[in-house]
Amino acid sequence: MSTETFHTVAQVGEVPEGQGLAVEVDGRMIALFHEGGQYYAMDDCCPHQGAPLSDGLVYDKSVECSWHGWRFSLESGKWLDSPRTCVKTYPVRVEGTDIKIGL
Repeated sequence: MSTETFHTVAQVGEVPEGQGLAVEVDGRMIALFHEGGQYYAMDDCCPHQGAPLSDGLVYDKSVECSWHGWRFSLESGKWLDSPRTCVKTYPVRVEGTDIKIGL
């Protein structure tokens, strides 16, 4: 049984395809992405030097940090050049027009 609580963070249509949006959930900054018709969520902080990932270039189910080009998988949060480094990801679900992130 899941103990996650889902929080409404946006509405369908607010995050354009291929882009990210920074949202705050319980005092935590999370990047919400819309790619390939799916929504993904991860911590909005690149582990390299703290850049906001929500500002990154989104393509091929990944986000590229706008500061130094580190790419992370939207599905797993793993850095694509060294999978031992990763960003925490969160489950996302759509209920009606609400986009919700589970913490």
